Amino acid sequence: MIRNVLGSVVALAGAASAVLSPFRDWYAGRVGHDYRVADLFGGITATESGVLVSILLPFLGAALLVIVGVVLRSRLVVALAGLVALGFTILWMVRQGQAAGSLVVGGDGAGLQVGVVNALAGGVLMLIGALLMSGRRSRRERGPERKREPVEPFAVPAADQVDTWPPTQEPGMSVQTSPWPEPEADPYTGPDPRDPRTRSYPRAPHPEDDPRDPVHPPHRPPPPPRG
Repeated sequence: MIRNVLGSVVALAGAASAVLSPFRDWYAGRVGHDYRVADLFGGITATESGVLVSILLPFLGAALLVIVGVVLRSRLVVALAGLVALGFTILWMVRQGQAAGSLVVGGDGAGLQVGVVNALAGGVLMLIGALLMSGRRSRRERGPERKREPVEPFAVPAADQVDTWPPTQEPGMSVQTSPWPEPEADPYTGPDPRDPRTRSYPRAPHPEDDPRDPVHPPHRPPPPPRG
């Protein structure tokens, strides 16, 4: 991330220097945008050029490539922009040397001037920015994505274990509640007749032996008809 940011800043600075260079003096007091793009392929002439058809055009293209490369985090595109800027600058130097017989670097403005330095520095900075950028990582470098392991459901505890369902990992009563009412204990019906100690105790009649209707309450029989 830091390398991408640093490389992008350096590359953008190089693009700005390259775009600025045609507006400065290149050779013998002649401004860079006075040279036509066609002069780079057919030979340098004294004919002045318009801005849009001057050597500013390839530098603008290189700056656009830098912007695209920074957005896409592509080192190749940024490096291509640097090669474009350096290539056109070197091509101009070759043509200018052919037209003048030789290239002169003079302090009195008779030779190469600051515009050429800006163009060369811009191309070099673009290449340095491409080297500094880490680029976009491929899927192989990122590594395979970790698959989420399926979560196994909790197993129901055995019958001889403490009731911990749902699994709370704590002993005690289950937290599972039921919407139905809990069954009530049977009412006390007296001592157990099978126990010899309480066999002689009086006990309540068994429900099956109770002559009363457990559903309909007892009622008096109708009086006999009077004769």
